[in-house]
Amino acid sequence: LARVVVWIGNIQWSRRNSMGLAGRPILKPLDTIECRDALLDGDRMAHWPKADVIIGNPPFIGDKAMIGALGEAYVKRLRKAYAGRVPGAADFVCYWFEKAREQVADARAARVGLVATQSIRKGASRTVLDRIVADGTIFDAWDDEPWTVDGAAVRVSLVCFAGKDSGDPVHLDGVPVQEIAVDLTAGGPGLHEAARLSDNRGISFQGPVKVGAFDVDGATARAWLAEPKNPNGSHNADVVRPHMNARDLTGRNSDGWIVDFASMSETQASFYAKPFAHIVMFVKPERTRNRRERRAKFWWQHGETVPGMRAALAGLPRFIITPETSKHRVFAWCRPAVLPEHKLYAFARDDDTTFGILHSRFHEAWALAMSSRHGVGNDVRYTNTRCFETFPFPDGLTPNLPAASYAADPRAIRIADAARALVVARDRWLNPPEWVEEVPDLLPHLPPRRIPRNAEAARQVKARTLTNLYNTRGTGDGAWIDALHADLDRAVAAAYGWPEDIATDGALARLLALNQTRAAR
Repeated sequence: LARVVVWIGNIQWSRRNSMGLAGRPILKPLDTIECRDALLDGDRMAHWPKADVIIGNPPFIGDKAMIGALGEAYVKRLRKAYAGRVPGAADFVCYWFEKAREQVADARAARVGLVATQSIRKGASRTVLDRIVADGTIFDAWDDEPWTVDGAAVRVSLVCFAGKDSGDPVHLDGVPVQEIAVDLTAGGPGLHEAARLSDNRGISFQGPVKVGAFDVDGATARAWLAEPKNPNGSHNADVVRPHMNARDLTGRNSDGWIVDFASMSETQASFYAKPFAHIVMFVKPERTRNRRERRAKFWWQHGETVPGMRAALAGLPRFIITPETSKHRVFAWCRPAVLPEHKLYAFARDDDTTFGILHSRFHEAWALAMSSRHGVGNDVRYTNTRCFETFPFPDGLTPNLPAASYAADPRAIRIADAARALVVARDRWLNPPEWVEEVPDLLPHLPPRRIPRNAEAARQVKARTLTNLYNTRGTGDGAWIDALHADLDRAVAAAYGWPEDIATDGALARLLALNQTRAAR
């Protein structure tokens, strides 16, 4: 090799004239500061030496962790220098891909092979792969591999690319293919081409980000709810709500509560004496030092108050929720008194038909293909923009339509009946009345409390979780839940006008075609 630029495990570049004469290059591990310097020279993109090959493992730092890991001043300079090339929401590893792409485009490198976070195939991070494919060719890739960084198990993608006319044979996951698309799938029309649909806008929302110790236990919350009305004549129930996180959904409910002043002014919030005093003591000291101006100024409010979600859910008797990250893609109903956290997505729909379509294998497969994966469990990360807003519902059953408009549609009725049967049986398994009793909570608007009847019942019911239930699918123990989902899937397939036993791959191809037809419309 005449010239080689190498990073392996954050190794700085070295040069050598030939394999035989110069021997092994001296490679020095880079710390975080040195890695930063490889991308910037002052306020400009750094200059890299000419090379035949660039290989290595750039640092794994998510876009939201970059300021904490690299410093705010550096991140501002980095994003400015790479503006128009790398989106601000992209992970740190993407800057290395873009700089390497430039080297290939300028004939300063022939081939590149880099390790990336697996999320490079999705969202803002994928922009760098779009540019790579526009200028050149991805000739080898492993789309989803286990990796360990500092003892933490993650999922990665390995990407090798070159110029347009490199002539390299193309392999994906070790198998020859015609081409590799930007989402690291075999070429041809792929789900990465799916567009966000106007039919699905304004329906799904991520819950609020707290940014502070707004949580309280059930005993404290109920003590505040038992207080008389405040000096302004308002009740603490206005701002003290049951709180649900992803573990409450996939596991057992922890009876968590939260102080939620929404978008109230400080004066308005202060009238709720006990809850406000709690926030002054446990939230204000940290929030007033928050580097985000709004979060420091409005320290009594959640970090993200999600007014759009609140407006969309207002007046609904119930709404649909699903976890951002979970082993199984499950959906459930939630009462309006409950505030979902930011690791849950809420859907402003209260009809069983929408619930059934979302819980079908077709939406599950679509979400699986559109999601990124995280952690040792390779768990799927659901997002409303990629997984929901791109998903085409059956004609006439789209979420922009009021449920009343299709209430008499036989397709909708069949889906709704199957969805209700699934939910009823599932709830019966989760909370058998022989073991669990429902008792009214302190105020009428609150959902009833589910309490084990005795110590033995408490021990038995502890294992009755949605995760454990869906772990039984495909086994004898889970035959009943499989049958209920199969009924639902057949109803949804029929609503699309497909064969009721359609294969998942065939359904995905039809969904993509439907997405593109609607997007063009």
